[in-house]
Amino acid sequence: MAVTLEQVRELTKDEVVSDWVLVDQGMIDRFAEATGDHQFIHVDPVRAAQTPFGGTIAHGFLTLSLMPLLRSKAPSAEIPGVRMGVNYGGNKTRFLSPVRSGKRVRGRFRMLEVVEKRPGQFQQTTEFTVEIEGEEKPALIAEWISQFFV
Repeated sequence: MAVTLEQVRELTKDEVVSDWVLVDQGMIDRFAEATGDHQFIHVDPVRAAQTPFGGTIAHGFLTLSLMPLLRSKAPSAEIPGVRMGVNYGGNKTRFLSPVRSGKRVRGRFRMLEVVEKRPGQFQQTTEFTVEIEGEEKPALIAEWISQFFV
């Protein structure tokens, strides 16, 4: 099925917000195991309690890696005929505030640009913000580039 650039832009024009997701110590510990990043501020509640954070915090890259999960928990318009999507990279990522263990986060997604690279191959740049429940400052803001094929 042929999809036009105008149809894609219309389907992706609205900002969407995900449901809340709990970032608990178990999630942080599993991320530490997967990445080998066992810095005490992430995995040692006793030592981390002595820091200005007052307890363990999620890795910044854990927070960033929640993008697909949070996107799956946000309303989305179906783009007809998508066969696959791939990550292409990022323009910028800023870690603004730590996510403390036991906090809930949600994603806010706003399309910045959609271009057709070639027939049936689209590239989108999305602003991705991770908000922390009850806090004014977000955990991170990133511009992420992905491609999808129809």
